[in-house]
Amino acid sequence: MATSRAVVIGSGIGGLTAAAALFRSGWQVTVLERASSLEPIGAGISLAPNSQRALDVIGLGDEVRSRAAWQGDGGMCTPSGRRLARTDSSAAAERFGGPLVLLRRSVLIGLLRARLPASAVHTGTPAQLLAPGSADGRRAVVRTPSEDIEADLVIGADGIGSAVRTTLFPRHPGPSYSGFTTWRLISPGPGRTFSPHETWGRGALWGSHPLKDGGIYAYAAAAVPAGARAADDEKAELLRRYGDWHDPIPGIIASVAPDQVLRHDVYHLDDPLPSFHRGRTVLVGDSAHAMVPFLGQGGNQAIEDAVVLAHHVTPDGNLGEGLASYSAARVPRTTAMVRKAAQVSRMTRLSGAPAVALRNGLMSAVSRLGPGLVLRTFDGICDWHPPQRTYAAVTREGQSTRP
Repeated sequence: MATSRAVVIGSGIGGLTAAAALFRSGWQVTVLERASSLEPIGAGISLAPNSQRALDVIGLGDEVRSRAAWQGDGGMCTPSGRRLARTDSSAAAERFGGPLVLLRRSVLIGLLRARLPASAVHTGTPAQLLAPGSADGRRAVVRTPSEDIEADLVIGADGIGSAVRTTLFPRHPGPSYSGFTTWRLISPGPGRTFSPHETWGRGALWGSHPLKDGGIYAYAAAAVPAGARAADDEKAELLRRYGDWHDPIPGIIASVAPDQVLRHDVYHLDDPLPSFHRGRTVLVGDSAHAMVPFLGQGGNQAIEDAVVLAHHVTPDGNLGEGLASYSAARVPRTTAMVRKAAQVSRMTRLSGAPAVALRNGLMSAVSRLGPGLVLRTFDGICDWHPPQRTYAAVTREGQSTRP
């Protein structure tokens, strides 16, 4: 019996996790990436307990946790440095069954790539979905510059501007601008320790989080028209917008070169897709449910997608039933996540003094009532478990937790 073949279009976190999960379950996997290398888009990524449990399924959770910074106690501030709310990492870990961890995207991409055969990933290979196939008959067809590939399963992991999504759902309006642009960078650090923080201003925010290797992952967002760019460079733009905010923000900006600052306008799929599959072709990650980053769940949901897909779509199973089960599991969850993230974004977009004062007052009041009330926002998100039951092998202190 021939081995079932899966073709993944796109090598981001969702695509590589899907490839690793499918390969682990017995599929022959080919990953096609348009770029000439597996350079990740973005700087760092936060992995919540839900995505870590998904990574446990493919045997990668412990290695990720060993290389990541475990999120410590921090808080939310105003640009002057006044504390609005405190975050309790121990309470979060207890409530959701594990900590929030942070690592470089390049590290996660490398770990996922290592789960695949050397011949599985083809960079510099643009791919076009010619035919989605039919679950009960015709195979899907993917065109590359050198050949047309027939596949039993095609995974569209080609991001927010997904051409695969357009082929599957040509009448869908596609992504819309969220009203925000974002900057991301990794800094060598200000030369001293500090607590992780997120700072909310008027129509803008900044976040700084220490990495395990001593670097600092920082991100910023501001409500601006789509397509706006700095007249000089984006480092200078950050200094204009955030240079008078509290320490260590000015020092972090000053420590990076202009070409180390990434800027992207944020688009999201506020109009949900009717399904994540058609025929033998399925969508994962931003291709299926791009969301604004204010819940920190974009990459986490892509990882969930990949593991749930591999659970439902086995090489010897009924493909149509498996894909239908995947869509049934993922569409409602991710649709709710897109909407919840958009709700949070509306709070960050506030710019009028009275509205910002009211928002800040509410944050302070909620924080004083205890961490449980703040953490309740993430109930149903961070406490998610994959279809397969898994156990992490190593705790923060390096002790085994396997039964």
